[in-house]
Amino acid sequence: MNRIDAMFKRLSQDRGKALIPYLTVGFPSVKILPKLVQALVAEGVDLMELGIPFSDPLADGPTIQAASQWALRQGVTPAGVLRAVRKLRDSKISVPIALMTYTNPVLRYGVEKFCRDCSRSGVDGLILPDLPPEEAGELLKAARPRGIDVVFLAAPTSPAPRLRRIARDSSGFIYYVSLTGVTGARASLPAEVAAHVRSIKQMTDLPVCVGFGISGAEQVREVARIADGVIVGSALLDRIRRSEKDPVRQAALFVRKLRTASRV
Repeated sequence: MNRIDAMFKRLSQDRGKALIPYLTVGFPSVKILPKLVQALVAEGVDLMELGIPFSDPLADGPTIQAASQWALRQGVTPAGVLRAVRKLRDSKISVPIALMTYTNPVLRYGVEKFCRDCSRSGVDGLILPDLPPEEAGELLKAARPRGIDVVFLAAPTSPAPRLRRIARDSSGFIYYVSLTGVTGARASLPAEVAAHVRSIKQMTDLPVCVGFGISGAEQVREVARIADGVIVGSALLDRIRRSEKDPVRQAALFVRKLRTASRV
């Protein structure tokens, strides 16, 4: 049982819901990442999703695109992200860490080598939005023996056969995309999110976490009533971007509100 499995087992016993914030490594700087993560962990987040910046992030909207471009200009690489994760582990950060990236950087790095180095760095899960389960055999073969979960995305438009394949091949949890389109904070979420989450949960015992479009405490509360976890990315990055003088404190205050809302 890796850290992700243990975390969800603990939450299920407590009837709790996972709060999963997303940060792009290198935004606003690699140097500030440990302080940001430590502050969010202190506020009670359950899993950290860390993004490896990529030049063509097709699933991401303007906020994460801009953060990725900023990080790339700072020279952030996949190897640099793995070093940053190792430093987090060395500083006693024990919450699960999942990396979000795209297929191209992993292929360029080398799938086997990437999974090996992820394991050595303390990575618990991988999320690749552009990798369908039908094409993920090499990654699954390299990740599973090392205890690294591969999390596939389910969309509102995914037909039942695809959902069953996602449920079969995912480990750790299933990432349900709340809306069609790209990441980015939205004023409201589609009404059918609850029905889709219930449908997926009938196919699997894996936790189902909802991301894309979640912008604040009220939406976190809404999603926490139906899902096993809530993922918040763009809204958090927006808060950090607007807080040049004290991004760590502002990020922590924002996450504190989300954590309170997730305790339904």
